[in-house]
Amino acid sequence: MNPVIVIPARLSATRLPRKPLADIGGKPMVRHVVERALEADVGPVIVAVDDQEIVAALDGIEADVVATDPGHPSGSDRIFEALSRRDPDARHDVVINLQGDLPTVAPAVVRAALGPLADPAVAIATLAAEIAVEHERTDPNVVKVVGSPVGPGRLRALYFTRATAPWGDGPLFHHIGLYAYRRSALTRFVGLPQSPLEKRERLEQLRALEAGMRIDVAVVETVPLGVDTPADLERARALIGS
Repeated sequence: MNPVIVIPARLSATRLPRKPLADIGGKPMVRHVVERALEADVGPVIVAVDDQEIVAALDGIEADVVATDPGHPSGSDRIFEALSRRDPDARHDVVINLQGDLPTVAPAVVRAALGPLADPAVAIATLAAEIAVEHERTDPNVVKVVGSPVGPGRLRALYFTRATAPWGDGPLFHHIGLYAYRRSALTRFVGLPQSPLEKRERLEQLRALEAGMRIDVAVVETVPLGVDTPADLERARALIGS
């Protein structure tokens, strides 16, 4: 494998405006994410941005910052544009999509996303952690992955849902929105129309499952903090240092 990490960063987030530039410990949030990606040391890092303010905030960092169309409907489309421009010959056959709102993500967690792609049958890899907090089992903001075990610490994803699933005794798994795509899988994915279940659950990854693409899941110990609200931002500042 010859991976590349691409970080989509969008200034116009609805729940937390100007989120990539939010100050955490004296640095904009997106800069923390880029530093974690560089520490993962799996390949070059590209940041796909929609505004020149983010470009300026990343001045001097050892990553390739690409200004992309601000009208993209999803982060997947944004990373596809950046990758198509920077690597048109597809030298990088694996793409890690690392969201720009994960300032505390551990480099080892980023690396873990590559594990399932050792199986040539897997098109897309992602991550999950077993739910340990009771209220998360019924929280629709916590996306669950329903999967069949295919090895130690690995599931084959059958479905993703905001509901409490599967029913009955046993663990539930909190999906972590970090993906590793085969380059061919990303190209196919962004060319597909939105699927019925994707629209209903508001979960983009269901488009791939409905199209018959295999997604496997590496199970990790903890869920990195995703910053979506002012309260999340305060938690990140407490963890990193304000």
